[in-house]
Amino acid sequence: MFGRNKTEVPVETGPAKPGGKGRPTPTRRDAEAARKARAQVPRTRKEQSAQQRRARVESSQSVRAAMKAGDERYYLPRDQGPVRRFVRDFVDTRFSLIELMIPLLLVTMVMGYSGRPTLATIGNTLLFTALLVVIADMVLLRVRLKRQVAARFPDQSTKGLVYYAVTRSLQMKFMRLPKAKVKIGQDLPEHYR
Repeated sequence: MFGRNKTEVPVETGPAKPGGKGRPTPTRRDAEAARKARAQVPRTRKEQSAQQRRARVESSQSVRAAMKAGDERYYLPRDQGPVRRFVRDFVDTRFSLIELMIPLLLVTMVMGYSGRPTLATIGNTLLFTALLVVIADMVLLRVRLKRQVAARFPDQSTKGLVYYAVTRSLQMKFMRLPKAKVKIGQDLPEHYR
């Protein structure tokens, strides 16, 4: 407009020094940001695997804590849904003889290694009798569970429910995950939706 030239004239920085780096020195802020970024990125494979391991451990601990707290969003797919919730509650309300198996195994093991043949015979008889009672208890669990599921969830598939119930009942009550929300002998609600 008033006779000025609108074209830009490149500013010459002068000839590059023979020993120079060919670029301007970064500002202090840029240098510190680059240093922090380099410090957070693992450089070796060992550091990468250690960082991944830490992330996995933190993630699994948070998921496990949420499962213990009863947050159903973090349950495994096998534990999700109203039918599975009913099966868990059904197993948790009944007293299972399998819970006595670990103390019984310890007693029979002590009796077997006592060195007395009569105690070893009594221990073996006690162990096999307990196993037969546990098998009968599992069959009874299967029959009752199928009847209850058919009455409460007539339109649902029962595939895998008996296995789920048996594996849950084989665990000690304090070791079960998701944690038991009902007590032994408690009446269950009619609807699980």
